[in-house]
Amino acid sequence: MLLQMPTSLFYLVETSMERTLLIIKPDAVAQNGIGKIIKRLEGKGFKVIELQKIHLTRTQATEFYVVHKERPFYNDLLDFMTSGPAVPMVLERENAVAYLREVIGSTNPEEAEVGTIRKDFGSDIQNNAVHASDSPENGRNEVAFFFGEKALS
Repeated sequence: MLLQMPTSLFYLVETSMERTLLIIKPDAVAQNGIGKIIKRLEGKGFKVIELQKIHLTRTQATEFYVVHKERPFYNDLLDFMTSGPAVPMVLERENAVAYLREVIGSTNPEEAEVGTIRKDFGSDIQNNAVHASDSPENGRNEVAFFFGEKALS
């Protein structure tokens, strides 16, 4: 005998799996924070899709941070991001961009909530341990910058 369920009990659940970029910055790499940060991210449900350890060139940093070109901190940011190795990575989970912003905390570690990555690993507004994409569109662009279009699917 085949039982029929009333159609009103069926509904579609829309999930919004996203991929986004996180960079472990040179200050956190120098602190040997790579493994600790990845463990924390995985503990929050993020899946690491790809990662690499690189030393950004000035040209790469200039291109990546072009959105900040007119800001007074731009040259300091370029100097900092080229000062040592960094670890860009592609992360995936539902609502990855918004949730990652919560997990990393405020740009200024002094204002970040207890338990966030920036509070625990950052020391100031520039040396704040990580960069994370701030929108799904920027996430796609930033992932493509480091890993190419293939990393988006």
